[in-house]
Amino acid sequence: MFTMEKAARPTIYFIGVTTAKSSIMKVFPLWAKEVGLDDAVIKGIDIEIHAAPEVYREVVRFIKNDPLSMGALVTTHKIDLYNAAKELFDYLDPYARMFGELSSISKKGGRLEGHAKDPISSGLAMEGFIPEGFWEEYGGEVFIMGAGGSAIAISSYLLNKNKGNNIPSRIVISNRSTPRLKEIERIIKTVNPDVPAEFHHAPVPEVNDRILDTISEHSLIVNATGLGKDRPGSPLTDACNFPKNSLVWEINYRGDLRFMHQAIEQKQEKNLHVEDGWIYFIHGWTQVIAEVFSIDITGDAFNKFNRIANEIRLMP
Repeated sequence: MFTMEKAARPTIYFIGVTTAKSSIMKVFPLWAKEVGLDDAVIKGIDIEIHAAPEVYREVVRFIKNDPLSMGALVTTHKIDLYNAAKELFDYLDPYARMFGELSSISKKGGRLEGHAKDPISSGLAMEGFIPEGFWEEYGGEVFIMGAGGSAIAISSYLLNKNKGNNIPSRIVISNRSTPRLKEIERIIKTVNPDVPAEFHHAPVPEVNDRILDTISEHSLIVNATGLGKDRPGSPLTDACNFPKNSLVWEINYRGDLRFMHQAIEQKQEKNLHVEDGWIYFIHGWTQVIAEVFSIDITGDAFNKFNRIANEIRLMP
């Protein structure tokens, strides 16, 4: 657990599980210099998965009351932190209230604000690899393993009614526990009740294998479980069978990434497009940094941030 000490410089926190391993620790100082935030620093706050509610409240109270603690990006704990500490916020954006999660903590005019940025950042990431008109042309489906904040954001973006006919023909969600399944079912029925949706309890990978066998060609398969990042492994077994001509998205970019390697092993035979979580990582962080420090990171500024991050990633 992170020891919270009064910040001596403008500080953004990374609330996660294994934050020291994240590339953001190397990338942020370069990004900060690029936009004139030379004095700003980043610090990690490592919290065990599904920690006690008071742990989340303690962290939020500290950020709220410490003058130079500017805000935070939240990963892994987006739903748990929201449920434990939502009363401490002076403002929660519509996505945070609708989805019951938040990924961004910031301050504006003395108010503590919470935002759910994942619907924006996941959408920007998917626009980078899902071909235009893909769903309308092929009638494919979506299978998301995991029912946390990222799964909620991804499914809500894909099923938004403003996309007209360019939406998946079916969405299937699986999760190792049932409470999150019930919550994501409620949200999906609110976003678009007309799309056929299934929700499966999958306590072991073999269940996900069986579900994957029912998914049609030209579909999107997503690992949103956290397995392969903070914890080793994959939500599928090595005997899994990906549908042909499909998109496979591992939303993580670090860890053993077993799910991604399972897809790569079938890439040529099945004509798969395999995507990792790197651009999602960049969009997620730039969205939150822009909110926390009240700066614009779009257009040329985003392109510069992307170039800097990619240079860091290529370093040995």
